[in-house]
Amino acid sequence: MNYCNDDVRRRDRLLDEARALELLQQAEYGVLSMIDEEGAPYGIPINHIWDGASCIYIHCAPEGKKLRALAKHSQVSLCIVGRVHLLPSKFTTEYESVILRGTAHIDLSEEERRHALHLLLEKLCPDDLELGKVYVEKSFHRTAIIRIDVESFSGKRKYVPHGH
Repeated sequence: MNYCNDDVRRRDRLLDEARALELLQQAEYGVLSMIDEEGAPYGIPINHIWDGASCIYIHCAPEGKKLRALAKHSQVSLCIVGRVHLLPSKFTTEYESVILRGTAHIDLSEEERRHALHLLLEKLCPDDLELGKVYVEKSFHRTAIIRIDVESFSGKRKYVPHGH
């Protein structure tokens, strides 16, 4: 996974890599952008889990528009937004965000799918792991997993000093 802010125009708004990785690990959702099966742009909000190395996992139903799109066009972008603070009196917004680019894979082994679901449980349901594991097994046949191999990511933030 290559952290590269070369394309960020505002050099004064770079987000450091450590914070970008925190966002990747902790954020509750992101927006996955892809090209649909007809060639049109398609973006959807998703829950995700980072494996701590170089891939992101997403869960979904075993059929649908997202999987059809990825089967035809596997290149994707994932946008994760961290803290946002609207500052109406200053006509601006503080924010932090990370954008990842990568390749999606949809035909994963049962072992990898189960591993991804357990990672999602640990992140999203840490207080209900045992019950979650039972739920994973009951719903396993109707759950697909998408793995995104992250090729590069970048981060940006805007901070406004709050002096008087």
